[in-house]
Amino acid sequence: MAITLERMRADIAGMIHEDPKEIGLEDNLMDLGIDSMRLLNLILKWQEDGLDLEFAELADRFTLAGWWEAIQAKQAGSGA
Repeated sequence: MAITLERMRADIAGMIHEDPKEIGLEDNLMDLGIDSMRLLNLILKWQEDGLDLEFAELADRFTLAGWWEAIQAKQAGSGA
């Protein structure tokens, strides 16, 4: 199952109890409440859906746009 930008936004919003519409592409997700443990939980959730993703691939890009770029590259490389 491919991860979409909308799915990512909804998963992040659910993790921090926010409305998905409130999360902008360039918002700093750390400022919104995504810490390393929450990031790890999101990665585990996405791994369960078949995305081969490592913590380090997202840890240095704490915006939705940065994470989406990394996930798109992963999905393109895996043929998802």
